[in-house]
Amino acid sequence: MHIDTLLAQATNSSTLTIPASWGQGRTVFGGVSAAVLYQAIKSKVANYRPMRSFNCNFVGPLAVDEPFELQVEILREGKNATQAFGKIIQQDKVAVICQVCFAVDRQSKIAVENTEQHDLPPAKKAQFIPPIPKVVPKFLKHLDLNLVEGKFPFMGSKKNHIKGWIRFSKAPEAITDAHLIALIDGYPCPVLQTLKWPAPASSMNWNIEFLHPHDEIKPTDWLAYSSFPRQAADGYCHMESDIWDANGKLIAISRQVVGVFD
Repeated sequence: MHIDTLLAQATNSSTLTIPASWGQGRTVFGGVSAAVLYQAIKSKVANYRPMRSFNCNFVGPLAVDEPFELQVEILREGKNATQAFGKIIQQDKVAVICQVCFAVDRQSKIAVENTEQHDLPPAKKAQFIPPIPKVVPKFLKHLDLNLVEGKFPFMGSKKNHIKGWIRFSKAPEAITDAHLIALIDGYPCPVLQTLKWPAPASSMNWNIEFLHPHDEIKPTDWLAYSSFPRQAADGYCHMESDIWDANGKLIAISRQVVGVFD
């Protein structure tokens, strides 16, 4: 099922089922479960209010091929900002919760431009990732990855950072914030590459801050991605990631807490 189909269903219905092709281990790929919940929230908010921050907690596993409910609540809608909350409920249990802040542009005397750039060479083609059962997540069939620095998980790397490019393997009609949420979660936690054998890992908390405007992204564009751990110890990794558009403009800052069960 294409990402556009899932997002359209999340816009028009309060119930949804995500197929196994979007699976990641025993659960749905976190990027797509967060994206459909965001889309359900966004459908209740005025279009002229862009998203500023997105905070998501993966409370429990969300099973593939099983229906779940999308619940949305507008916490407050003020003159400038809207605060909204959403949750995914499956079998009477909360699986995912999100709180999102939308806020209008305002005139300001303060203007600090981002000067941080990436140094990645242009992506030419996607890398082939063999569909190894119980090692390579099924959802990766929907994404193109072009890894420039670092390695894929469980390769015994001495590095703990990742740099590369990412896009959808089948381009959507347009790139929205919901599409970006799914893409930003496409690369694995960077510390997994240091392991020499497979080990489960699970995102627990995820925060994204979006820099606007970013409406110039084409559906076939590669996005540049850089990720590194701020700290990894006691079974948890605190990681940060930056995402740039095809023109080298920083569009999002992502932070995650990931549980690693090695």
